[in-house]
Amino acid sequence: MSLLTSLARLRALEEGIAQPIATVRHCHLAERPMVLIPLRMSGEAAAPLAALLGTRRDDPRLLVVTQPRNRDLRFAWAADLAAELLPYIGSFLAGTETVERKNSDPYERVLDAPQILVPNQAGIAFIRLLGRSTRFRRAHGPYPVPPTVPLLGRWLTYFGERATHPGSSLMTAVTEELGRHWASGQSGLEDANLAALTAWITTGPSDDAEDPLVWPPAGPATDPGFDAEVLAPAIEAGAAERITEALRGQLEPTWRLMWQAVDLLRELPEGASVEQRWEQDRGSFSAMAQHIAEGAPPQARRDGAVAAASRLARMERAQAAYEVQRAYDDPLVMAEYRLTGEAFAGEVVETEPEHSEGEGRSRKLRPLVVVKTDDPVRLAPGTALGTPQRRAQGAQLVEARDGLVTVKITKGMGRGKTPAPGSVPEVGERVCYTSLTDDFQGSPALPEAEATPWTHGGPPREYAPSDEDALEEWS
Repeated sequence: MSLLTSLARLRALEEGIAQPIATVRHCHLAERPMVLIPLRMSGEAAAPLAALLGTRRDDPRLLVVTQPRNRDLRFAWAADLAAELLPYIGSFLAGTETVERKNSDPYERVLDAPQILVPNQAGIAFIRLLGRSTRFRRAHGPYPVPPTVPLLGRWLTYFGERATHPGSSLMTAVTEELGRHWASGQSGLEDANLAALTAWITTGPSDDAEDPLVWPPAGPATDPGFDAEVLAPAIEAGAAERITEALRGQLEPTWRLMWQAVDLLRELPEGASVEQRWEQDRGSFSAMAQHIAEGAPPQARRDGAVAAASRLARMERAQAAYEVQRAYDDPLVMAEYRLTGEAFAGEVVETEPEHSEGEGRSRKLRPLVVVKTDDPVRLAPGTALGTPQRRAQGAQLVEARDGLVTVKITKGMGRGKTPAPGSVPEVGERVCYTSLTDDFQGSPALPEAEATPWTHGGPPREYAPSDEDALEEWS
C-alpha cells in the first residue's frame, strides 16, 4: 500500500466516507458487459451451486444446481452456463480489422471483445477452477458431457488466466477496480466485501452492509448460517423450487450492487492509456479464438519450464507498463512518485528553445527548460525523463539545485532546425517530469520448448485425451 493510499484511508476513517485516489478510470468498461455472480457449494472448491448472469440489469438469468453432489446435474448446469456465455463470446467474432505489424505479418483483430465482471478475486479463482474441471471433458466415451461444456471450460480458463494479466479488462473483479479508485476506512481484506466497500463509497460505513441477512456474501461462497439453516434442509428434502428461490434471494442483492459499481466506475472519465490496453485485450482474445478455430488442444494442466518463464516475463513487462501508464494518466497516481523523488512537478521559469549541441552536421537541437519545484528531486544528472504533458517527448536531467531543475529535451521536437510549435514548454506553464518510462522491453532469450533442459523437466509432453480426464474431481 502506498503512502498516499494509507493517508487516504486514514482520512476516510476520520470523515466516514471513502476518499478518491484516482481522477480517471484505469480500466475499460464495455457497453455490454456480462455480469457473472457464481456460487459454489461449501467445502468443494469448484462444485457449482448457482450463477446469476446477464448483460442487462433488468434481465438476469438464474442457473441453479438443485443437487450439487449429482454429477449429471452439475454438467447440465455447465451446459446451461455455456448456452448463456458462448453466444455472448461468439457475438464479438464477426467484426474484425486488419492490423499491420512492423517486421511481421498482419493479423485480424476483433473490433470489440467480451468483458466479464465478477464481484471479487475469489470469483475469478472459482472461474479458473471451473474451467480446469470442464475443459478436458469429452462428449463421447466414459462420462460424456454436452459438447459445449469442454469449449466453455477453455474459454473460462482463458478469461481466468487473462484476469491475472496486469491492466487487462477482459475479466474484472469489481471490488479490485473500486479499490483502485477509492480508499475506504477499512482493511484491504474487508474491501473484498462488495456491500461494505460500496457503502463506504456512496454513503459511508453501515452495519447493514456487513449483515449477511441484508447483503449476503457476494460469492463464490455462501454464508454458513444460510447453508445450515436454509440450504442444507432444502437439499436434503429435494425441494428444487425452494432451493432455487433461496439462492435467488442470496444472489439478487449482489446483482444490484454489481450494477451500482458499474455506474460508479462509469462516472469517471477513461484514462488515456486504457484504449491501448483494451487493444491488447482484443488482440489476445482474437488469438484465442483463432487457436480454438484451428482445432488446437485445450490449455495444458500446467506450463512447461519455457512457457512458464515466457509468461512470467510477459507479466513483468505488463506490470511495469501498467504502473507507468497509470501514473502518466493520473496526477493522483503520479503524486506518489513525486513523494519518492522519482518525479517532480513545477512551473517553467526559463527556456532556451534553440539551444543545440555539437558542430556542423553533428549539430543537434537540445532545448533547455528550467523548472521551479518544491518536490524533492532524487535523480542523478543524465537520468532519462518523460513527461505526461508531451508523451512522445524524451528529456534528460541536467542539474537540480536549490529548487531549480534544468531539463534538456532530447526528442519529440520535430525535424527542423527550430522546435516545432508547442514542443517546448513556455514560461509559466506547469509541467511534470519523471524517470518512469514505458519504453519497449524485448523478450528474454529462451530456448524452444523442445530444447528444455533435463534440469527443468525436459521437453513437455503433448496433451493426449484419456479416460482419466473424465474422472478428474471438481476440486
